[in-house]
Amino acid sequence: MSAAPGLFRPPPPQNEPVKDYAPGTPEREELRVRLEQMRSEQIELPLVIGGEEVRTRETFDAVMPHDKDHVLAKVHKGGARHVEQAINAAAEAWEDWHRTPWEDRAAVFLRAAELLSGPWRSTLNAATMLGQSKTAHQAEIDAACELTDFFRFNVQFMLRIYAEQPLSAPGTWNRMEYRPLEGFVFAVTPFNFTAIGGNLPGSTALMGNTVLWKPASTAAYSAHFLMKLFEAAGLPPGVINLVYGSGSEIGDPALASPDLAGVHFTGSTPVFQGMWKTIGANIATYRNYPRIVGETGGKDFIVAHPSADAEAVATAIVRGSFEYQGQKCSAASRVFAPSNLWPEIRERVVEQVKTIKMGDVADFQNFMGAVIDAGSFKTQKQAIDEAKAADKVEVLVGGGYDDSEGYFVEPTVLETTDPNFRTMKEELFGPVVTTYVYPEAKYGEALDLVDKGAPYGLTGAVFARERDALELAEEKLRYAAGNFYVNDKPTGAVVGQQPFGGSRASGTNDKAGSMWNLIRWVSPRTIKETFVPPTDYRYPFMAPDGGRGAT
Repeated sequence: MSAAPGLFRPPPPQNEPVKDYAPGTPEREELRVRLEQMRSEQIELPLVIGGEEVRTRETFDAVMPHDKDHVLAKVHKGGARHVEQAINAAAEAWEDWHRTPWEDRAAVFLRAAELLSGPWRSTLNAATMLGQSKTAHQAEIDAACELTDFFRFNVQFMLRIYAEQPLSAPGTWNRMEYRPLEGFVFAVTPFNFTAIGGNLPGSTALMGNTVLWKPASTAAYSAHFLMKLFEAAGLPPGVINLVYGSGSEIGDPALASPDLAGVHFTGSTPVFQGMWKTIGANIATYRNYPRIVGETGGKDFIVAHPSADAEAVATAIVRGSFEYQGQKCSAASRVFAPSNLWPEIRERVVEQVKTIKMGDVADFQNFMGAVIDAGSFKTQKQAIDEAKAADKVEVLVGGGYDDSEGYFVEPTVLETTDPNFRTMKEELFGPVVTTYVYPEAKYGEALDLVDKGAPYGLTGAVFARERDALELAEEKLRYAAGNFYVNDKPTGAVVGQQPFGGSRASGTNDKAGSMWNLIRWVSPRTIKETFVPPTDYRYPFMAPDGGRGAT
């Protein structure tokens, strides 16, 4: 393949406007109709390998977390044989795809963005609501807007990388070629963001790579429609190969392949660490050293200075902790409040949480749905029961749970006098937030507790009116959060505005939504061209004395 002549400029990206789904709006009615259509039919979700649908002998159910007996789909489960088929299909597709001009690759994902923001919007939003129990607003900012932004902005980020070129001395031309990786990328995506499900395989494919994609089983339903979207956008067969299945049955053979070129992962810290260990043990068998990119867990914080606005802190706690049932990598799960403000903050938080409605996300009056599955429900239940039994913890509001119909856990606010209590340190990934009240004169010490209290470093927020307090927090918490928010909740990163990722136990901090992530999926080659090469090996200094310049 060869590029057409011309220096092409793709459309400048803009963030997709968020629709509000207010009563009487056309998007509200369209989504209601699509929800009813999709929940009324049970479909099959095949693997997609080399562009072909593959059905297996073993299936599992994709259910609605808020109505766990309602089966949305039968999901075909893959194994080692299908992983091998997917790797072979990726290798075959790579031969053409890695040579495909950037503008043709870009056009696929720009078309995907237009389809998603238009005719596919209600389908992906409905799939996310039904399969992952997101409200209309949470699905809109995720499956529609954020993923559309990824598709559009990634093209701009790609061109910024390509534009980084070396200097050339007179008589030479130095160039930097940004080659796709040699082999396949293993993309492993979580249940909590459809946008991540689309971006992890999509961003690597945009850069010319081919992909083996394993979504979380609890997000298989939306992944099916994402794959249909890629196909509708014109992505060639085999560039992205979708294989459902358990982590070990898919991951072990994928990580054992000598053609593994990279891992693009979002999920739990223990799983990522296990994958890294496996790659390390296999390192001598790979054709290249695999690129390892991961965004993992968090124990995200809100810390308030005595000068903070109590009303703003309270709202940040409620939104930051309980939107999407606290199942965001960035969700607030530990709060450090000063003693002078805590009575007002506590009153406001308790008052607000008591008004939260929870239930079927198809009812637009609900602020929360269910947690994702029985495992998550058990985790939240155990944490709440432990808090109820502890001497140093008080349940301020919430604390209830019920899995008779769906996996429902009430938004729960705990207060502890022990900054080392388990719920202050361990990730729960649910609607449970724990508050520690510090003496108002000990703000600096409280910041030290924030920094050292958990192994993670993903997101965090500080609230203060005094500039000195903000500056102290920015300094002391420099490595405590890769996304740091000042007078705002620690959730809601927007592509192109707040590139997302953290370090420490939270991942490799390669910043999804920026050029820093995309640069991991290329392998640069330097090319030096000399226009008139020398024809004599001798240098001027080798000439005998008495030659040029002698008297």
